[in-house]
Amino acid sequence: MGLLDTGAAFPALKVSPVGGDTFDVREYLAGNFGVVLFYRGSWCPYCAAQLRAFQRAHDRFEQAGIKVVALSVDSEGTTKDLVDKHKLTFPVGHGADARAIAEATGAFVNDDPVYLQSTGFVLAPDGKVVTSVYSSGAIGRLVPEDVLGLVAHLKEAMS
Repeated sequence: MGLLDTGAAFPALKVSPVGGDTFDVREYLAGNFGVVLFYRGSWCPYCAAQLRAFQRAHDRFEQAGIKVVALSVDSEGTTKDLVDKHKLTFPVGHGADARAIAEATGAFVNDDPVYLQSTGFVLAPDGKVVTSVYSSGAIGRLVPEDVLGLVAHLKEAMS
């Protein structure tokens, strides 16, 4: 499968979050605007900064009806340490199969070591892609303020 463009249905994607049961992203986000973040790993300072930014925006996202989920190839222990360190309250998945996710979403994969490059999706309440941001390296990613502005614009256009 290629890149997920605007209007594409987001694929079935299972996430195993720290301290929770595995769930399907589409079911978790159903009926809400959603953000799906693939991050390179806990070792990446740009990824940690992005996750912290989305956590800082938590209250504004909640008021806007936007849910966030993130995932990486990191182990459960490494992911738990990241969640604890940054006090992340949205689901953060671990043990992602980078190649399977790349096949389903078009995300770029680093080969050695294997991990997903930064990728972000904003999804409409019906599970369709509103926008996608693909990066082939360390920089180039969704930021909370852009997501909030986009969702506010979409909600206004829908009313």
